[in-house]
Order: sequence, then structure tokens, then C-alpha cells
Amino acid sequence: MIFSSYEFIFLFLPVSLFGFFFLSRISHVFAVGWLVFCSMFFYGWWDIRYVPLFVGSVLFNYVLGTALGREGGFKPRQKKHVLTAGIAANLLLLIFFKYTNFLIENVDDLFSTNIGFIYITLPLAISFFTFQQIAYLVDAYQGKTREYSLLHYSLFVSFFPQLIAGPIVHHKEMLPQFGLGINKNIRRHNIVKGMTVFIIGFFKKAVIADGIAPYSNDMFAAAQSGISLSFFDAWSGALAYTFQLYFDFSGYADMAIGSALLFNIRLPINFNSPYKALSISDFWRRWHITLSRFLKDYIYIPLGGNRRGHTRRYTNMMATMLIGGIWHGAGWTFLLWGLLHGIYLAINHSWDAVVKRSAWLMTVRGLPLYKSVAWMITFLSVVVGWVYFRSESFSAANTILSGMIGLNGIDLPQGIVSKIPVLQALVLKFNIPTTSGTAVHFSLSYIWIGTCLLIALLLPNSHEVTRLKWINKENARSNRGFVPVYWAVNRRWAVTLGVIAALSTLALTRAGEFLYFQF
Repeated sequence: MIFSSYEFIFLFLPVSLFGFFFLSRISHVFAVGWLVFCSMFFYGWWDIRYVPLFVGSVLFNYVLGTALGREGGFKPRQKKHVLTAGIAANLLLLIFFKYTNFLIENVDDLFSTNIGFIYITLPLAISFFTFQQIAYLVDAYQGKTREYSLLHYSLFVSFFPQLIAGPIVHHKEMLPQFGLGINKNIRRHNIVKGMTVFIIGFFKKAVIADGIAPYSNDMFAAAQSGISLSFFDAWSGALAYTFQLYFDFSGYADMAIGSALLFNIRLPINFNSPYKALSISDFWRRWHITLSRFLKDYIYIPLGGNRRGHTRRYTNMMATMLIGGIWHGAGWTFLLWGLLHGIYLAINHSWDAVVKRSAWLMTVRGLPLYKSVAWMITFLSVVVGWVYFRSESFSAANTILSGMIGLNGIDLPQGIVSKIPVLQALVLKFNIPTTSGTAVHFSLSYIWIGTCLLIALLLPNSHEVTRLKWINKENARSNRGFVPVYWAVNRRWAVTLGVIAALSTLALTRAGEFLYFQF
């Protein structure tokens, strides 16, 4: 059961919502217990075999966190050892299920052994609930938590909107909300705003992400099978995946935030228009925000952050991004993706230091041309990284990248060239080869890419939309006569969202699983 499914939208979500508010009238404990039950049912829908594993992880970390947070429970040295053991236990569980076969494969290659693969099914969401609970243990060790009931802690970890693919929530953001009496009342504003954000996310996933997915999948499958890709084909695959991943994952985050808000629970924002970023550091402040926060607070800063000189700072960046890369998946391509972003960040911060020492560069930095170049460099760097992130092997990634820089030739479908006189002239002048392949697939891929680019760059994201207020027409006339159509609780937006929801529902016939479920 995924968010973009008939079962979730028309059965699970309404039943869980009705049960929550009905039981809230009777008992807060019953209502929280109902949400825990619904969340466990939601998790077990995927593979019931791993429900005991998940429950065991929750119980283990709750007991350990409670012990670490209790004053006078351990001596300082004992407390540190207990924390270390707790983190190690969580990581060993993650390593066993996610990285065992990756390690076996590399041992076999390195030592010419033949251990062979072990059949292990990856428990859903293990990366997310492992990081979430490690953060809780660290905060308990540092005295940042207080006593929480097992029921509230269980809901903190298992709450179904954020369970499978985040956001990676912090205990101080979530646990206090579960104890608030106001959650027992239906709040009209939260219902309307939650449905708005959910529907926007639904559209992102079912219509945009799943609509552009075939153009990405075809090119990466071709590269994996050893087929050389020409310039335009390689770029169409790389750019299609760039937008597929964004609209898929940000769509999931919107649906998670929207569905949680129906229960009067506020999840943190996980995306803030990352493709508008003008630098890699800005990109990471906008992309998968809760993961960036975790990596900074629990890896980068404990390693020393930027407190021990430039060399140590860049080393810490590299280590942090390498961990972020391998967290996403058991493969060398993920590791290289993390390394690339570590290098990007090091270059970014070095350039920032140069700019801050130059009055001229500080002035130029605010000019449109500078911002345009900065955006282009940032966006292309991200696209190159996504090629490694998506590819199943280095050879497939290199096939895509070599095509993107023109090493595999530049050709255009004859069907397009024959219909556009300007292209005919360019083909003849520069002797550009043409192919007999259909022009429909080529044209549609770039129409999708262009549309996604415009949406990502020009339109406000779901959280900006729901934060904006109506302005009166008199004030709007000063803005060149345009009247912004901002979100509000009115009939116009009800109709608009109804149309968007209908289009998204019609697109469910082709909807697939969210990409981040595999991580």
C-alpha cells in the first residue's frame, strides 16, 4: 500500500482518520493506540514478516533511551559505553540487512573467494527508522529528552505518514505533539491545508514523476545493457531522471506532510524548491532537508565541523557526504555520488571564502548574470551526480556521461529534422547525422523535461502556496496589473484541487512505488 494507491486514499486513510477522532473523544490513550495500530498495519501490509523486527527495534531503543535519559542511572563512562553499544546495535542491524551482500560481493572480488549471495529481503524503511532512533539515543545521552511513554515513543517511530521514506523527524518535533489535547478536535484549517498539500504531492507523483519515468528508465536501461547513447538521448535520460526523482520524492514528502496534518500533526518540511539553488550548499539546504540536518548534527559536527581548520573541515565534509551516499544504497555508485557532493561542497565553500575577500566579487555576486551562471553550474553538477546515483554500474553511468559530452556522436531523428527548416539547414551545414527512429518519443521526452523545468523554477512549491495570503485587487494593480491567484479556503481553490485530484486519480493506472522506498 503506497500513498498513491486506491487502498490508501479511499480506505486506509479515511478509516484511520475517523477512528482517531472518534477515539479521541473517549480517551487520548485509545486514540494514540489506534494510530500505533494503524501504523503497524500499514508497515505490515508490505511484509508482515518484518513487523516483529520493527517492534523489537522500537522496544530496544525505547528502553535504552529511557535508561540513558534518567538522571543518576549510569556513571559518565558507563553511559558512554551504553550509548556506543546502542548505536552499534542499530547500525549492525542496518548493515546486516542492507549491506551484507554488497560486502560479500566485494570480499569475493578482492580475495577470489566464492562465498555467494545470501537471500535477504530488505526491511522497508530500515534506513529511516534506524537514523531516527540513533538521533533519539544521542539526545537522551546528552540530556535533551524527557520521560515519554512507550505508547508515545512507538507512535513517534511508527507514525505511518513519515514511516517509510521520511521526513526523518526529531523527537522534540514530534513527541510533544502526541501529548497535546488539541489533537483530539477536528481542526478545519488543518484538514483543508492538509488535503491541499496532499493533493499537490499526489499530482507530483502520479502525473509528473510517473509520467516522465519511462523516458528516464529507457535510457538508463539501454546504458546498462551496453548500448551507446548519443548526445540528445543521454541528456534526455539524465534530465528525465533529475525531474522524476525530485517530483517523486517531494511528492511523497507532500503527501506525508498533508496526511499528518489531517491528524493535527505537523511534520517538518523536507523540500524547498532545490532546483532553484544557486550553490551546492544552498541545494543541500533545500533537498531532503531532514537528512541534511541529521548528517550535520550527528555526523559533521561530532567529527569537528569547521572548528579545526580548513583541511579538517573539508575532510569532515567528505566523510559526512560519503556516509550520506552509502546510506542511500549498497553500491559503489552511491559512494561515488556522496564523494562527488563532498567535493562539490569543498569547492563551494572555498569559492565563498574567495568571494568574501573581494569587494568586486561581492558586488558582482548580486548581478543577474552571476546568479544565472551560478544556477547553471549548480544544476549541471547535480545532474551529473544523479547519473551515478541512478546507474546500476559505473559502466552504465560512464555511458550516459560520455554521451552527454558528445563522445558517442550527435544525431537527431529524421522525423523532426524534416519538419523544421532551421534544423535542416543546421544538419546540412555541420553534417549532423540523423536517425530513422521515431520523433514522437524524442519530442515527448523534451516536452516533459521542459515542462518540469518550468514548474520547478517558476512555480511556488506546496508550502509556499499554502503560506501565501490573498491580496486585494487595488494592491495587485501596482504589480503590472496582475492579480496573483494564491491559495485560500474558497470555492475557486476547491474546484482547482478537485480537478488536480481527479487527474491524479486517473493516472493511478500507471503509478509505481516511490523511488526512495528502496533506500
